[in-house]
Amino acid sequence: MPPPRSAWRDVPEERVRGFAERSLAEVPVLAEDILREIRREYPNLPFTPDENGEPMALVAIRRALEHFVRHIASDAGRPHDHPRVFQEFGRGQVLRGRSLDSLQAMYRLGVRLAWRRLAEIGQQLDIPAPAMYELAETGFEYLDGLVAQSMRGYAEAAARQAGERLRLQRRLLDLLLAENPRRSPAAATEALAERAARIGWPLPERVAVAVLLRPAREALAPAVGRHVLLDMECEQPRMVVPDPEEAGRPELLRRATVGWSGALGPPVPLTEAAKSLRWAEAAVRLMERGLLPADEVLHCTEHTEALVLLPPEELIDALARRRLAPLERCGPTHGRRLAETLLAWLETRGGAPEVAARLGVHPQTVRYRLRQIRELWGAEVDDPDSRFELELVLRARRLRGELTGSAERVSDEWSRPLPGEAGCA
Repeated sequence: MPPPRSAWRDVPEERVRGFAERSLAEVPVLAEDILREIRREYPNLPFTPDENGEPMALVAIRRALEHFVRHIASDAGRPHDHPRVFQEFGRGQVLRGRSLDSLQAMYRLGVRLAWRRLAEIGQQLDIPAPAMYELAETGFEYLDGLVAQSMRGYAEAAARQAGERLRLQRRLLDLLLAENPRRSPAAATEALAERAARIGWPLPERVAVAVLLRPAREALAPAVGRHVLLDMECEQPRMVVPDPEEAGRPELLRRATVGWSGALGPPVPLTEAAKSLRWAEAAVRLMERGLLPADEVLHCTEHTEALVLLPPEELIDALARRRLAPLERCGPTHGRRLAETLLAWLETRGGAPEVAARLGVHPQTVRYRLRQIRELWGAEVDDPDSRFELELVLRARRLRGELTGSAERVSDEWSRPLPGEAGCA
């Protein structure tokens, strides 16, 4: 299919040349008019001068107009390249912390004013309407090219700025999460303030540190705001949450980490962030072993018992071997039931009815088991220190899933032991 016929190319050459000459002659005044209108519409917009003292915006407008007119007056066809100064405008928007919206609005304003004047010149020179419509279409295509140049500059500057911020943020995180026992709190705060100022991070009084487990290698980063420091470069990403107990912060964090799992350490003073990190790491290790739920970002403060009793396995196991030695004389099933009954009694310090209700068995069964417990442990169950250690090791076993805290219910022969409770040797 042949290309569509160009109405602009059908305009006599001398008329096109006259249009270009008159338009170029008016470019300086037209550029001034456009800049004046932009300043009126955007009174607070700063304009940077070039080396000659002229506003760079004025130079760019003039250059863009000249570039456009020369191309349409030549045999080169529609202009496909654009002055590179418009990339600088896009970079400038990043440096000033602004979006491209206002810049694009100014471009549209400039094109509208330019087209109004070019249309007047076209009328004066009897340029046919179809040719002027085609020229208008070309002008808006040119505008798209200017916007694309600015977007390219904006993207490049934003990427550089983001990369620099990430580098500075990692330096801040390294200092924040480092163990510095010899550094005074005042000196540590001063060093943190210096690095935090470089990325515009206000120093909070307290922080909580999270360790995250990736749901997938390509998972998108949690949608936390700039107030949260997030390091996605680690195998297990780390996150520093400022003032975690502030109203609304827990709910914002929960929404931002949907689909992720991990652990958020306890709130600590800013200079003690490494302590919060240690607890979060300990919780994640338990999650990986299936000892803590792994379907969300849990709060360490809600799992204190597990974090205190499960990590020191060697100490707890050694204590368990000593304190639970009497159970070695019982069979596995009966020994487990006695351990569950002993734990329920230690936790409630109630009588047989309270313990029975906790375990789901009849009170007479509990009385039978408690008599056996006294036979096995003797006076130890009345000694506060022994009771404390027994409760520690039994709670640890329950957290590991070795004890359930309930047993089968009996029905008619409630005064007899349950099947399998034949006693201990």
